[in-house]
Amino acid sequence: MNATADRRLLLANAFLRALATGLIGVLLGLYLAHRGFAASEIGLVIGAGLSGAVSSALFVTFLGDHFGRRRALVLLALFAASGGAALICTGHVLAACAVAFLGMVNGMGRDRGAQLILEQAILPATTSADQRTRAFAWYNVLQDVGHALGSLAAALPAVLVQVFSIGELAGYQITLGLYALLMAITALLALRLSPAVELMRDAATPRRPVSTSSRRIVWNISGLFAIDAIAGGFLGTALLSYFFFERFGASEAAIALLFFAARAANAVSHFGAAWLAQRIGLVNTMVFTHIPSSLALIAVALVPEFWMAAALFLMRELLVEMDVPTRQSYVMAVVRPEERTWASGMTSLVRLGGWAVAPFAAGFLMQGVALATPLLIGAGMKIGYDLLLWRSFRGVTPSEERRPA
Repeated sequence: MNATADRRLLLANAFLRALATGLIGVLLGLYLAHRGFAASEIGLVIGAGLSGAVSSALFVTFLGDHFGRRRALVLLALFAASGGAALICTGHVLAACAVAFLGMVNGMGRDRGAQLILEQAILPATTSADQRTRAFAWYNVLQDVGHALGSLAAALPAVLVQVFSIGELAGYQITLGLYALLMAITALLALRLSPAVELMRDAATPRRPVSTSSRRIVWNISGLFAIDAIAGGFLGTALLSYFFFERFGASEAAIALLFFAARAANAVSHFGAAWLAQRIGLVNTMVFTHIPSSLALIAVALVPEFWMAAALFLMRELLVEMDVPTRQSYVMAVVRPEERTWASGMTSLVRLGGWAVAPFAAGFLMQGVALATPLLIGAGMKIGYDLLLWRSFRGVTPSEERRPA
């Protein structure tokens, strides 16, 4: 199997996993609310799921290449499918936390787990350096199309109740079964990847340690990513959907449509990111599209009507993901090929760690202070992160951006 075929399998896998992630991101908070969980308990379950994602990311970062990239992708997908199935019959907060942890249930609504670490490391080898950012753009476009359709599918419980006159809880449980099925299909696709996706190393050649320059760059940028990730943990899809539900009384169908439109806006933005990065550079694209998106989010927290909040939220979503393919491409460009799994893992670990920590606090802040508190904290932290990133890395450019002397 050639590199093109492997890339297509990676893209298909990313799409289906994103479809499942988009679905559970919107569904999880609403499902748990229908189960009778309080806002603080919902935050605990979301945090537990993201903590499981951190653990799996830690494993693939340091052992993924040795364990086998293809084998790890299959195993992770099976755990996720099992977690979704187990969540159907889980009604106690401690049991829900355990299931979410083992199943790496992602309440963020965006696919940023251990599978993505491995796929980011594999993807650059399936294309040329000058097409790398475009390949990552396509990868993220398909993810966001999946996120959009998954968000729309979160309206399925309401449809099932209307069409088949079943109970609301049963509608949610059937939809959770769909999530588990999608994750199981990704395991089958991962089995079809060729041996070329593995990191090939001559047995007689000792493994080179991570270079000092790569280590310095990755540690520095990871510290900044941690700030952005903690901010993002306050702004996960499950918590935002709960915010719209409680603050404006929006229906499940309206929330599903809103997040469908948001993910569609994300998908469109990735092509714009690749185009813009060719003209102003990867770092500038990351920063100068991200700050306006945070300002729009602050406005979402303050407006009095749902239609106003929805319009501002969509404006935010049109900009907020433009840093994703550029960030991924940038990190993969500034390290050696054999360092890519490590670099992808380290940068993803800090992001997942921040996401896992914040929901625990966000749920209590929503319940004890004000519903909008996590939005204001998250947006403010993101603006600070952008300014620090630009100051620290505007002079560190990948090879394709360097002009010959």
